[in-house]
Amino acid sequence: MTPLYRVSAIRGIEAAHGTAGLMAKAGLAAATLAQELVADGLPVLILAGPGNNGGDALVAARHLKLAWHQVDVVFTGEAGKLPEDARAAHAAWLACGGSIVADIPPARRYGLIIDGLFGIGLTRELDARHTALVDAVNQMSTPVLALDIPSGLCADSGRVLGCAVNADHTLSFLGLKPGLYTLEGPDHAGTVHSTDLGIPAQPAQGWLIESRPALPAPRRKNSHKGNYGSLAVLGGETSMVGAALLAARAALLTGAGRVYCGLLAEHAPTVDDGQPELMLRNAKSLLDLDHLTALVVGPGMGRSGHAESALQRALHYPAPLLLDADALPLLSDHQELRQTLRERPFAATLTPHPGEAASLLGCAVADVQADRVAAALKIAHDYHAITVLKGCGSIVATPDGRWFINASGNPGLSSAGMGDVLAGIVGSLIGQGMACLDATLLGVYLHGAAADNLVADGIGPLGLTASEIALEARSLLNEMQRRMNHGEN
Repeated sequence: MTPLYRVSAIRGIEAAHGTAGLMAKAGLAAATLAQELVADGLPVLILAGPGNNGGDALVAARHLKLAWHQVDVVFTGEAGKLPEDARAAHAAWLACGGSIVADIPPARRYGLIIDGLFGIGLTRELDARHTALVDAVNQMSTPVLALDIPSGLCADSGRVLGCAVNADHTLSFLGLKPGLYTLEGPDHAGTVHSTDLGIPAQPAQGWLIESRPALPAPRRKNSHKGNYGSLAVLGGETSMVGAALLAARAALLTGAGRVYCGLLAEHAPTVDDGQPELMLRNAKSLLDLDHLTALVVGPGMGRSGHAESALQRALHYPAPLLLDADALPLLSDHQELRQTLRERPFAATLTPHPGEAASLLGCAVADVQADRVAAALKIAHDYHAITVLKGCGSIVATPDGRWFINASGNPGLSSAGMGDVLAGIVGSLIGQGMACLDATLLGVYLHGAAADNLVADGIGPLGLTASEIALEARSLLNEMQRRMNHGEN
């Protein structure tokens, strides 16, 4: 997996290796990529801000001018207040015959805009002048290359600080930043490129899930259903039976040997006509079984006293479990349930959306979204459970401080039942014997990749259904397994 670095880690890399020469390398890398992107014969507009990001842009401007490109530079800082390297870049730009203007020249057509207003150090909302520049760039039809991070986007969280550049391309220096891949980052970063500026890869605690994670072991010919786990799905209160069935069906489709579905509804169905292979029963008798290899608890569960009692029993069951949907607010509302979870000797995975995450943390949804990586890590630590904070760029966090951002998926996943299917997929992989973290990473990636495949085939994103995701996940998982068996990536 590709490492991801928060701003503090990037600053640590800079401190360990020194900043000497990094701006020269960054500016040259930006100019090289810009020459690949700029439309032939058209000038380049460069926006250079008041800090080192502006210095990178000024170095790029000089290289482009020396390569005979027409370059207009809008500089928003004061030369005397620039950091040392950026001040040198400003002087070198003027020395090579470059000039500076205060605003974007009107009625001029450009082949590329380079955004070098603000980099990864930005933590406050843009002021009026820079907001006006960003708005002007976003209204132009010219392709935009952002340096390190689109100006106005928080590098750690993907949060927009007032407004942000809508880039077509982003060139990230020294390593990839989490804000490019979660929350609002993917809507602003465009195609992400990266350069290490000659510094070898450094240790990281965060990684990008952008290709197939580890898969289950290949199946032997001499096998039977008992070799591939017995998963139980617990949920399905009155009017919400479908949630539990969606999770159970997804589990069956992604390889679980046996799937039981324990329903809390008083008048629950005894057979799933759409998937008769499922074994339906009431919640009490489900938890009386002694051979389950994993449990998924919460889809359509409701929050009644009956549901609370079922969750308490599930927490004491001697097998790994996944808690989703209604199980999460029940957990946050009852201290004894939280304590039971923390003391379990078996692995657990929590899969909250931002609202459920806020409930688990006792904070506002806005606080969760302000720093999704930090929120997921805190839940994982506080609840002693692998945590999947769902949303654009889902975060997977572990109790020991590792974190991952999933790059697969698209807006087609924004419909009812998608979380139930995700829970069923991950639960299925855990029940088949995969390590909890490996199963979670694969399940999250597979869920998003299934949506990507369907959209690529013209199915969605509008109207994409959770049931279609489960079916496509089966096809994709089998294809991954075949490729692995043949030594392909």
